[in-house]
Amino acid sequence: QVQLVESGGGLVQPGGSLRLSCAASGSILSINLMGWYRQAPGKVRELVADITSGGSTNYADSVKGRFAISRDNAKNTVALQMSSLKPEDTAVYYCNANINSRYYTSNAYWGQGTQVTVSS
Repeated sequence: QVQLVESGGGLVQPGGSLRLSCAASGSILSINLMGWYRQAPGKVRELVADITSGGSTNYADSVKGRFAISRDNAKNTVALQMSSLKPEDTAVYYCNANINSRYYTSNAYWGQGTQVTVSS
């Protein structure tokens, strides 16, 4: 009943920028924390950044100063602006949202994942 749809992934050269977007839809009462995770080849999935409904942000040390997370509560969307990209940022990026619905409280939903490749 609840879906997260991502967009914006792709191939970019080191130092370049990409903007990822994620939209939640379905039987949503409210959304608490929203965030972005990534999983690189041979690595565990890690938190990149998250943002509360009030706009408080949290970033992994590896992306601080380079990435910026934002959300639009009216549209149930979250975005990740990625700048100064490095090859180490190459990963599948997943949108995550803790959504309150009729039957679940703060249930975690995931997007399908979008590939970000940083390479020269």
